Amino acid sequence: MLGRSEQRDKPAPSKAPRKAHLVLRRVEPWSAMKFSFVVSLVCFVVLFVAVAVLYGVLSALGVFDSIVNTVTQLTVPDGKTTSGIDIKSWFEPVRILGYTALLGAVNVVLITALSTLGAVIYNVASDLVGGVEVTFSEAE
Repeated sequence: MLGRSEQRDKPAPSKAPRKAHLVLRRVEPWSAMKFSFVVSLVCFVVLFVAVAVLYGVLSALGVFDSIVNTVTQLTVPDGKTTSGIDIKSWFEPVRILGYTALLGAVNVVLITALSTLGAVIYNVASDLVGGVEVTFSEAE
């Protein structure tokens, strides 16, 4: 027989974490649209800042000037003063960042629309097959 001090030193038996089996039957399209809009907007900002920083670094390193000089040498005939392709305008920051903004805006619209459509398609499929079963476990 154990004494009282020995019983206190013994660790109490730990309970097993609880588990819950749930079925995800419906995703609210409005909620999916709001969430995907915010996420795609954040991705747009990240893309725009990344392109602006990358443009600044490449411009400071003289990459665009080298490209312009190379294309000019390849397109302008020897000894002629006629201009070939005006490639310098392609690398202006307004044009690069403008195309980035356009691409980002299109991505925001498309990602938001496709996520909302995905929620609607999931709801239709869930009505047919019963949804996705998810098991949650309590943290220890």
